[in-house]
Amino acid sequence: MTKKKQVSFRDPTTRFLVKRLLTDYTRPYIGRICLGLISMIIVAATSVSSAKLIEPIINDIFVAKDATMIWPLTVGICVVFLLKGLSTYAESVTMAYVGQRIIADLQADLFNHLLEGDLAFYHATPSGEIVSRFMNDVTKLHTAVTGTLTNIGKDGLMLIGFIGFMFYQDWFMASISFFVVPVAILPVVKIGKKMRKASANIQKETATLTILLTQAFQGIRLIKSYCMEKYERHKIHETIEEICRKNLKAVRVRAASHPIMEFLGGLAIALVIIYGGHAVVRGQQNPGTFFSFITALLMMYEPLKRLANLNANLQDQLASASRVFEFLDLKAQVVDLPQAKMAKITKGEIRFDNVNFSYNKESQILNLLTFEIPAGKTVALVGTSGAGKSTIMNLIPRFYDVTEGEITIDGVDVRHLNLTSLRQNIALVSQDVILFDDTIRRNIEFGYPGASENAIIEAAKAAAAHEFIIELPQGYDTPVGEHGVRLSGGQRQRLSIARAILKNAPILLLDEPTSALDAESERKVKLALKTLMTKRTTLIIAHRLATIVSADIIYVIENGQVIASGKHHELITNNSRYAQLCKAQFAEPHIREK
Repeated sequence: MTKKKQVSFRDPTTRFLVKRLLTDYTRPYIGRICLGLISMIIVAATSVSSAKLIEPIINDIFVAKDATMIWPLTVGICVVFLLKGLSTYAESVTMAYVGQRIIADLQADLFNHLLEGDLAFYHATPSGEIVSRFMNDVTKLHTAVTGTLTNIGKDGLMLIGFIGFMFYQDWFMASISFFVVPVAILPVVKIGKKMRKASANIQKETATLTILLTQAFQGIRLIKSYCMEKYERHKIHETIEEICRKNLKAVRVRAASHPIMEFLGGLAIALVIIYGGHAVVRGQQNPGTFFSFITALLMMYEPLKRLANLNANLQDQLASASRVFEFLDLKAQVVDLPQAKMAKITKGEIRFDNVNFSYNKESQILNLLTFEIPAGKTVALVGTSGAGKSTIMNLIPRFYDVTEGEITIDGVDVRHLNLTSLRQNIALVSQDVILFDDTIRRNIEFGYPGASENAIIEAAKAAAAHEFIIELPQGYDTPVGEHGVRLSGGQRQRLSIARAILKNAPILLLDEPTSALDAESERKVKLALKTLMTKRTTLIIAHRLATIVSADIIYVIENGQVIASGKHHELITNNSRYAQLCKAQFAEPHIREK
């Protein structure tokens, strides 16, 4: 994956991020947003009405001492506040729904996008970093979406209502109240910029913590065996403390606006009291109007303060938005061509023709590699670590694309085949077994979703797994645990083979799947694999001498090139390099490397 050139995430503008959030993800919920907006209008109207009611209460009840006005005014207050409460409930529930749906949509989009991403992206990006952006950053956007809409909507409408009411009551006194607003703008903007930077640092450290925790829990056995608990404890605690320090710094930055807003608010009220008090004393204004105005000013203070803090809070949350959109804008390099054809593999003949490949421009892995895997034959790759064997296996299903040259299956360049249909015709079994935290049945069925119970059992039998499965208390419904921790290494490997057998693909890529099995299980699995490999094209990275002996063709790979090929008995006699490799790597049952 690469970043789109037109978007820079070093300092994306607030307008760009907010616009993208609102236009890309709020449109499906515009009806509910309108409902929430109507509720906000009612909340704003009832808030202004409650301030207006202070005027007749002061003038009619406390000044004129008109007892007949007590009941109408108290009933009016109850009705206004009941309506305000119901509208607030409707607005809160509606906007919470919109916020949760937007986050769910964003998480689904992010997962779908990452699922289509290149393998190179996952090799370059720690899984903890991906999880952190998926969980921490996306979840934080919930506040950005709902908070922004609510602040701008409800608080903005309340502010407009109160300002209009105050100017209606006394335009000069209202002007005095708002002369302090321009003074607050500059510090609020500066605080927002600092908040964006502080929040980005927090999210970065949080991602680091997620990575460290993932590594620690996955490697807990190694940590305990090497007595490294103290080292890991220090490393994690240091990161936690750094996050704490950065959070406290962010709190100080965010809180910096409070003294400014409190002082300016108090100054505005003091000036109004000075002017209004003298006006009431001189008889130029009645007490009800003055207290109604003061009530509106005090009620306006909280929404005004929230709007003043909106920029700082928004910058905090948009730091997460930029990290999420950075992943969403990554562009996969391995994709279907516009005219890609569905793979129709009849023979399964694979050919590498002058293939060059490098993971980066500095290091060339394959150099003008040319060789053939005949249809229905078993081919073994032999070579030292870094020779390019695993790379060859990764190129066939297009986990990566070649730099130069071409790889063909039945004469068709794999880049001209639909990716999904290509991979549906390839079964992969690796030494590093991947099992999901699910039941045995579901892990086998992963090879062919929707397979019948009988097909799953037959695949397990062929992989010498059925016997140990039925001995388990829950049989095929036994949970295997994360990464299959509840099973032995040999049991995990047999489930992996069963999954490949169930897939029944014409091309098999095997990274010595029997290497983790005991002698009896290995014997059974090899019989199953022998049947499975019949009339199927099979490529094996060799880790045992027995695999080499039975292979139809052996390719000796060195520095990304084929330096020798043939059967075992031919090479061991005629090729000194092959003989050296056999002596070095196959003196023991397992190779020390790939």
